[in-house]
Amino acid sequence: MSIATCVIYNPAAGRGKAEKLLAELRNTTGSDFELRATREPGHATELARTAAGEGFARVVAAGGDGTVHEVANGILQSERRDVVFSVWPIGSANDYAFALGMDAWWSKRHERLPTEIQEVDVGRVVAGDRERFMICCFGVGFNGMVTIEARKTQWVKGMPLYAWAFLKAMVKHFATPTMTIQFDDREIVTPTLALSVLNGQREGNFPLRPAASLTDGQFDYMHATRLNRGHMIRYLPAMATGNLPEQHRLIQVGRVRRVAISSETPLCAHADGEFVCVPEDKITQVLLEVIPQRMRVEVFRPTQDRGH
Repeated sequence: MSIATCVIYNPAAGRGKAEKLLAELRNTTGSDFELRATREPGHATELARTAAGEGFARVVAAGGDGTVHEVANGILQSERRDVVFSVWPIGSANDYAFALGMDAWWSKRHERLPTEIQEVDVGRVVAGDRERFMICCFGVGFNGMVTIEARKTQWVKGMPLYAWAFLKAMVKHFATPTMTIQFDDREIVTPTLALSVLNGQREGNFPLRPAASLTDGQFDYMHATRLNRGHMIRYLPAMATGNLPEQHRLIQVGRVRRVAISSETPLCAHADGEFVCVPEDKITQVLLEVIPQRMRVEVFRPTQDRGH
């Protein structure tokens, strides 16, 4: 194959300027890559799986975390283990690009700064008869409802988008159903407002676990139990700055390789901002487990460890 890189992009990303940005990058840097545009939800997964099968050495997701999630799943579903996955962040949320340092690289893309290849962990999510990969973050409970509200909001992006969605979800979807959660070999039964399980440092732009690592063979988690609305308002600034209390009686944090969740009510859960299930699906059990060093990715070293 004469062209080694396939760029899969969402035409709506970058407020509709995705294709223009990519053409500009090609012209100013002399880079040679093949562009393939997505047409609908789920199409990026198909395009990535096809690109891997055709022999592309590198497959790039150009868009936000939704495009990133789909392209990564397409690569991971393919037979090839040598494909390099990269992210060019031009979406409203760029959590995985942040974890890779590629958001900083993109801001200086015309300088053609050197990157490296690294093998990183991914997560496997099973909900009912559904299975997919998680590469950055997983949220269940209130987190999933924040994602629902974020999808309804088109007039803002980035941290302001998720802060607005957080406040809307707090008014409309505040609940603490009893969940049985098994963290590796430790099981707890408790009312649960939200559970975040992170491979990267951020979920919805919030740096919930700033020290999380993509390469340690573990997830970092934050489990909020009986928090009330007053707690949520009080801790919103701490969530936005990565300074959640480590010793709060209603917030547990830690590291884990496997999480099994069973709820008394149907779950709302997302992986990388894409829904795994919504309450209407009536799914009450979800399993998440880490697969160490499963994917090869492009990283920008000067900022890749900034959260550690």
